This record gives sequence, structure tokens and C-alpha cells, in this order.
Amino acid sequence: AALFFLLTTLRQNWQDLLTLQITPATWAGLAIALGVTLLAHIWSGWVWHWILLGLGIQVRGLWSTTIYLQTNVAKYLPGNVWHFYGRVRALQAAGATAIGATAGVLLEPVLMAAAALLLVVLASGTTGGSLWLPLGALTLTLAGLHPRLLNPLLNRIHLPRVHPDTAQPSAAPQQPKEQLLHYPLKPLLGELGFVTLRGLGFALVLNALQPLSWVQLLPILGAFGAAWLLGLVIPGAPGGIGIFEAVAIALLQSQLPVAQVLSGVIGYRLVSTLAEAIGAGLIWLDHPSRNLAIEAAAPFLLPPGREPELPAALVTATAPSVASAPLPSLSQTVDEDVTVTPEPSELPPVTVSPGAAPDTESGSPAP
Repeated sequence: AALFFLLTTLRQNWQDLLTLQITPATWAGLAIALGVTLLAHIWSGWVWHWILLGLGIQVRGLWSTTIYLQTNVAKYLPGNVWHFYGRVRALQAAGATAIGATAGVLLEPVLMAAAALLLVVLASGTTGGSLWLPLGALTLTLAGLHPRLLNPLLNRIHLPRVHPDTAQPSAAPQQPKEQLLHYPLKPLLGELGFVTLRGLGFALVLNALQPLSWVQLLPILGAFGAAWLLGLVIPGAPGGIGIFEAVAIALLQSQLPVAQVLSGVIGYRLVSTLAEAIGAGLIWLDHPSRNLAIEAAAPFLLPPGREPELPAALVTATAPSVASAPLPSLSQTVDEDVTVTPEPSELPPVTVSPGAAPDTESGSPAP
């Protein structure tokens, strides 16, 4: 239905599209929109680092941004889930549990949806639009993100605990070590910044085709938030292709010329896809032959004293770097409660007086 609507709109307004003039200023505006959109994706990868920290998964922002940019282009594959799958696999390969990795990946689009709803509510409140539906959906989403509701849900998804001696599942279930430590207010504000940057990129594309006024900015951001949200939550559309364009045209055709809106959504789709491709390409150019993100994250995700176990293929591909920068082993890690026995060469000499038997436990003469 969305594709049919787009084709019909294009057929009815194709003559108006021909009247649009592409000037050097237009290309400059599109380049600025590309930069803002690329910045939004980089920022979203950093915000994902905050989400993982909120679940107790200790990762670095550079690692999360690298994984995010690497996997983001996979959302255009059929199913619209392969970018999530890649991030879950990356977290598991780095040492996170299956439950924690899944929660850390799925919490991100929920926060994005809440941020988009918040942007729609802010825009509707200033433009006089209806607030009941977006405000109700926002309230339910924000309530569902509370740790008192989310952590019991994580506790219900558990794996059987394996007894260390018998290797058999015991009656007590294994509780996930990842829990939402506090309400994700900081990641929510971060995702609001992400959606706002994406909306600004869309507005810059429209402005490059035909100048806009500042009064039109907030309604455009609100329409973008609604269109982007529906493209996110409606299943089956890779990257929201078709859904976003149809909703944006339906919401903006009464405020802007249809030719400008139609060319704007097409141009923004190209700008957004190119920004994601550039982000993934930059990561690939930096590490073309190996996945340094998973390798670098392993020491920061594993508990103290446990050495990372990298996949055989990854170890083979990264042998030179691993050899040059070996990871500390368990034998090199000394806790406060561990007593270190000196080497035999470091034992103090023992002098045994005539008639005195040495103490075999302490190595000193018996009294």
C-alpha cells in the first residue's frame, strides 16, 4: 500500500518535479545534510554504549560505535532484523550473556521509539495537533522502561543452572547477571538527540531543494518523528523503506509543495543510505581484514581473572596483533585474598642444628 501510494503520488506530480532546479547551492545543502546524518549515526553508536553500561555491560564507547556502524547497513536486508542479530553476536563473542546481549540490543529501538514519540509530542503541542495518541503511547513506553517492570521480565528469561560437579541442570534457575541498574534517562535523552539530528538532516534536504522558514522547522521535525517511528515499528520493511516516505508525504503535503516533499523524501533516503554506507566503509578501511571491535572488547567484558576465548578464525586472523600485545593471564593476576608462594629459589636457607628435626611445613627448625 505504501509503495502504491508513492507511485501514485510520483505519477501525479512528475511534471512539478521537473521544475526543480539543482544548483551548486543545492549540492552544498545536500552535503551538509549528509554530514549531519552521518554525525547522527555516530552519536547513536555512542548512546548504545550508555545503554549497555546501564545494563551492567562494561564496554567502551569506541567499541559500541564501531559495532553499530558495522552492522547498521544490514537493516536493509529482508526481515529488518539482521543488524540486531549482528550486534547480539558481537556482544556474545565478546563475553556477554545471551540474555544481556539481547536486552542491550532490543532496548535501543525501544528508547528510539520513545524519543521519536517525545519529539512528536513536542511538535504537536506547539502546532496545535492532537496529543492523545502520541502522549498515551509515550506514557506507556516510558513506564515500561522502568527497572521495576523491566528487570522482572529479564528474570523470567533465564537459562538452567549447571551444577559444576555433575554438569547437570539444577533446580535453581540461573538468573541473568545483567540488570537495568537505573532508569535509562541519559540514553533516552541521547536517543532524542539522535532523532533530532536525523530530523535536521531531513529538513536540510528539503531546504536545499527550496528554502524553508524557521517557523516550518518544528512541524517538519514532528512529521519526521512520526514517519521515522512508523518505519521503525512496522515489520517487514527493510530500513522502513516505503513506510517513511509515504507517511512523510501524507503529513507534509498540506504544508509544503508536493514536489518539494516528494523529492525531499527521495533525496533524504539517498542521503541516509549513503551516510550509513560511509560509516560502515570508514570502519572497514580502518580494519579491512579483521574485526578489532570484538577482539578489543573481550578484556573489558569478561569477569576479573577469566581469560577471553576468541573464536579460532578470529585468533588466526589476528595472530600478529595478539602476539605483539598478549593479554594478561590468570597466573599474572593476584587478588587481595590470594597468598603467593615464593619460588623454590627464593626460599630462605634452613639451618638445622644437631639433634633438631626440621619442621616440614614451615621449613624452619623444630623447637
